[in-house]
Order: sequence, then structure tokens, then C-alpha cells
Amino acid sequence: MKQITVTSPLLPDLDEFHSLLKEIWDSKWITNNGSFHKRLEAALAEYLKVPYVSLFTNGTLPLITALQALRITGEVITTPYSFVATTHSLWWNGIKPVFVDIEADTCGMDPEKIEAAITPKTTAIMPVHCYGKPCNTAAIQAIADKYGLKVIYDAAHAFGVEVGGESILKAGDLSTLSFHATKVYNTVEGGALVMHDETTKKRIDYLKNFGFANETTVVAPGINSKMDEVRAAYGLLNLRQVDAAIEARQKVARKYRDALRDVDGVTFFEDMSGVRHNYSYFPVFIDDKKFGMTRDELYFKMKEANVLGRRYFYPLISEFSTYRGLPSAGRENLPVAHKIADSVICLPMHHDLSEEDIARVLKFFGK
Repeated sequence: MKQITVTSPLLPDLDEFHSLLKEIWDSKWITNNGSFHKRLEAALAEYLKVPYVSLFTNGTLPLITALQALRITGEVITTPYSFVATTHSLWWNGIKPVFVDIEADTCGMDPEKIEAAITPKTTAIMPVHCYGKPCNTAAIQAIADKYGLKVIYDAAHAFGVEVGGESILKAGDLSTLSFHATKVYNTVEGGALVMHDETTKKRIDYLKNFGFANETTVVAPGINSKMDEVRAAYGLLNLRQVDAAIEARQKVARKYRDALRDVDGVTFFEDMSGVRHNYSYFPVFIDDKKFGMTRDELYFKMKEANVLGRRYFYPLISEFSTYRGLPSAGRENLPVAHKIADSVICLPMHHDLSEEDIARVLKFFGK
């Protein structure tokens, strides 16, 4: 039986891509801030309604570079409920992660838990717009302003998400994006940093190119994390069709919600008022006593039938060996995060799902 994957990459038209590849081949300029790189940065800034975008070769390096660009040290308050890259970026910069619990209704960082975690060593807050659901940015910024902290948002899930017509990527000091193949918008691998001013963009552009300011001047100990021309061209084509893909995802989400709304022991997120969602994921939360099956039993039953859900995010980052010994990683400090991690399963969600595919998924819920 056909395998139904949890996600499927958005792919540009192959003939159009070949045409752009021909341009790249003719120019013989395949990396180092070429024309497609410049065009994609400009196109993304316009689409995302943000002032400045700096492209990267993947979604982890923007996190690492954001911390460098803002000269973050000491301790950073973050969430255990995310992909490991969020916390790894801190570790790679010699920064101590301090975990705080999450909100059950967004899976984002709980602002009410932040102040108690602040110490004299705290220099920043790194929240995550989990599943593309906006964090409580106003509350987080108020705390940051009160204590003189920087805010870096991991917005890997939040491509195109808006609140009241304004991009969520404008929140905080910097926001990072991932353009991995599994995301709503992809460049195969890739990512970006979103910033507010030209000076910060210039510094970040230096940092991602070994620290070179010009041919003979190195102004910082940078790394090499530039996006190449091939993926930039691919990204330009995908940008033309991402709205249609998001619309297709929205239709899938509606069908799931309509079918699952009366299923005992299954809960899910509704759309937030005033928010333009991107429908990047469709997490459901299983109450085993009411549903009659644990989340893991459901997960493996689906897997046996070639329907691939994902326990996203399980286990918590705080449970991995690198971070388990941190004082903030204790289970008693993160009760909501543990409850969510133990009950979540993300259902297949992408633009390629057919009516038959959706029906196969819903059979596991008695539909």
C-alpha cells in the first residue's frame, strides 16, 4: 500500500528550473552572492513583509550566527519543546540553555515562567513559534525590555505567518527561518535571518562569509554559510507557488478538524483570531484514557499501515543526554511540556495529500 508521509517537499516545475540552471551554467557564477541570491533575498523580504533578509545554506546556521551577531553570552532562556537545533545553537556558542515551560494552548514559551529563570548571567531569550503558532511576543518583549535582554525568535515553522496583517518575523531583535525540504517553503536545504536594519544585515553578511568586509579585510571570525545560486534559483520558483501550497494545506486542516472534532480523547489547535497561518503541521493530542489507546500505540499502528505520523516534539530537548543534567531540565520544572510531548502526534500534512490519503489517516480515529 502507498506510503503516506508526514510531509512532502514543494517542488518547482522541472522545465522552469532547467531554464534557470542554464542561466547559472552560462554565467559560471554558482555561489558567493550571485544574481539569484540577491534576487531571492529581495523577493523574500517583499513576500514576508520584512525590511531585510540574509540567506543561509541551512536553518541551523542562522541560529548560531544570530547569537554571534548580537554577542550573546552567559545564559539564554529557551524552550525544551522544539527541534534540537534550537538548543544546539546555544551549546555551539558556549552558552548555557535555561529551559522554561510552555503554554498548552500554543506550545510556545510561557511568558509567566520567564522572570523566575532570569539570573545575572542571562543575556537573551530564545522562544520558538512552535508549529507556526505565534508566541505571546508582546509579553516576551515586555520582560526583555524590563531586564535589558535580547530576543531571538526561532521562526523555523513560521514562514509567512502574520498577526493583524504584520509579519511575525518582525518581533524581537532577530528571527531565523528554515527552508529545509520538510518546511512549507523550501530551497532543498536553506535558511535565513530576518533583521530590522541595514547595519545588522551588513554584520550578518560578513559573519556568514568568513568575516570578509572586502577582499583584504576580515572584521570578525566568521564562518562559511552562504546559500549557493542553484538553491536560490530553486527558491525563487518555489516562492511563486507557496501560496497555493498553503491554501491546499488549509483545506487538509479543515477536513481533519471537521472529522476529529467529536472524537473523544483527541484535541487539536483551532486557527487563532487575526492570524494568517501557514498550516505547517497538524498536531493532535491523545488522552489515552478517553481515546482507548496511547499516543505511542496509535503511532506504531499507523506506521504498520504505512501512514507516517510524527511524535513532534518527543522526547523533549531537556531529556537528551547533553542537556539532561542542567538544573532547568528537571521534569518538575517542565510539567506542561512533558504532558504535551507524551501525547502529541503530528498527522500527515502537506499540499500533495489526496482525498484517499486523508480518508486513510482518519480511519485510525474511527472515521
